[in-house]
Amino acid sequence: MKKLFLLSGLFLLFTSCKKNEVQPALTQDSAINAKVNELYTAYGKSNEAIYNQPIPEDLFSADLKKVLEEAINDSKADIEKVKNSDHPDEKPLIFEGAVFSSLYEGFTGYKIKSVRIKNTTAEVPVAFEYNLSSPKVAWTDTIRLTNTGKEWKIDNITFDTIGNSRDLKARLTEFVKSTRQ
Repeated sequence: MKKLFLLSGLFLLFTSCKKNEVQPALTQDSAINAKVNELYTAYGKSNEAIYNQPIPEDLFSADLKKVLEEAINDSKADIEKVKNSDHPDEKPLIFEGAVFSSLYEGFTGYKIKSVRIKNTTAEVPVAFEYNLSSPKVAWTDTIRLTNTGKEWKIDNITFDTIGNSRDLKARLTEFVKSTRQ
């Protein structure tokens, strides 16, 4: 009886160990949700993050990254120009308000509503709210992602009608134009 108990214990021990089990890859929806969460975790609360860290290559598409960097570099150049001018108390051209959200004040919470994938693009409507004022403000922006073959990257954001720009690329392009006038 002791041998049977010992053998069954050893059998259970060896069969319950899952050595070198392959972890399943993230589903496309999970990978897309992770990118959206990464965006709003890194850049959701403050525009300072844009100025103080390099733009990650694995988060934004090459086109969006290029426009972001151009806008940031132009803004930094204008900050230095004003600082070194005869009127250093003038306001330089900087990003004002939330860059990645329709509402100038930003958001206090968000929720990914759905993920719609079509070939190599995805649309992710994100419901936002801002509850630090009365009445509470709610809106939906749509994140557009592209699949590079290796991973999903954010390519643009279509803003809700409460914003003053139709999308992120247009907002950044307008900003760059304003710095060069």
